[in-house]
Amino acid sequence: MKTRFLKLWLTAALAIPFLAAAAAAQSVQTSLASLPEADMLIYLSPQRILNDAAPRVMAAKDVTEMRASFAEMKKSVGFDPSSVDYLVFALRFRKPAGDLSFVAPDVMAVMGGDFSADSLFSLAQLTLQSSVHVEKYGSKSIAVMRVDPIAAQAEKMPMLKSLIDVGGVPLSANSIAVGNLPYLKSAVDAADGTGRINPALVDSLLRDPNVLMASAGAPLGSFAKALGLLGTETTPREGTCNTPFGNFYSSVTISGTNFSVRGAMNADNPDTAKIISSLLSMIMQQGINAGADKQAESMLDSMKLTGGESEMFSTILKSLKLMPKDNEVVWEADIPQQAIAEALKPKPAKVEVKSTAPAPPRRKPVRKKRTK
Repeated sequence: MKTRFLKLWLTAALAIPFLAAAAAAQSVQTSLASLPEADMLIYLSPQRILNDAAPRVMAAKDVTEMRASFAEMKKSVGFDPSSVDYLVFALRFRKPAGDLSFVAPDVMAVMGGDFSADSLFSLAQLTLQSSVHVEKYGSKSIAVMRVDPIAAQAEKMPMLKSLIDVGGVPLSANSIAVGNLPYLKSAVDAADGTGRINPALVDSLLRDPNVLMASAGAPLGSFAKALGLLGTETTPREGTCNTPFGNFYSSVTISGTNFSVRGAMNADNPDTAKIISSLLSMIMQQGINAGADKQAESMLDSMKLTGGESEMFSTILKSLKLMPKDNEVVWEADIPQQAIAEALKPKPAKVEVKSTAPAPPRRKPVRKKRTK
């Protein structure tokens, strides 16, 4: 009887972490299911990045200082970045306007976790003060701010008009969104149950609940919408080319002492998958071969990718494997944590040593005698 009880107790004890992880993943998935329509999502797990990944690649002293600053932030403003469950960047392409002009995509960031969205919202209003005004939309209040540099550019490029006004809004008790005004209004509608995101995109994004970061999207459908294949904002049109071609997924997880990159892109059929995989492999090989090229080296210098960063970039390229698999092009890479740690170490500044030796004396020019 005791042995049976002990086995049951051990089974329950071992299951608790897995059940907790599954519950957390389900909570994030439920939250993201209330987002508005999106064409691409980038997902980050700040908790895993700051609590699990950062200590593997940062010096212990830096980790201690980071956590101390988070604790201080928690005391002063009631917000701890390491308690954020998710941070999602959403991109939504738009149909052309009635005059067939191109419209810039909508952008939005949504954050959720163990914090008070209303408190953060109030703090932001207090900090920005007269720079923002509050608009009532549906059941929410949106703090709106005009971005003057974008407004000036919009005079020359009308496609930027939808990005002139940006703002923030609490979507729930512990989630807040920041983005351009049309997208925030759609987020409020979605929170109230109208115009929600395609569940398939969220399922693709969160197919692995343990990711540090992941992305998923449908680029071909996005361009079809932006180029008018689905009509304009005033005149809708039925699409005649419905295909998942180009839909992709990519993620970064921790695996042992490596950061593991995994991803896939729909290629419609096995032949196309082989063709695309071959083309991408050739391009990637060119990038690897260019590592010793002086021109490529100067380009890396201009991008500030020197020392550890360039080595990390080379390590990623060399470890990345592309291959066709059925109707998909899949990729994978295992990047040693040590390579990331070396890249993040501050590099000593180059000091030019000036010679202190006295300059050699100047010789007087010898004049040649003229011969008569």
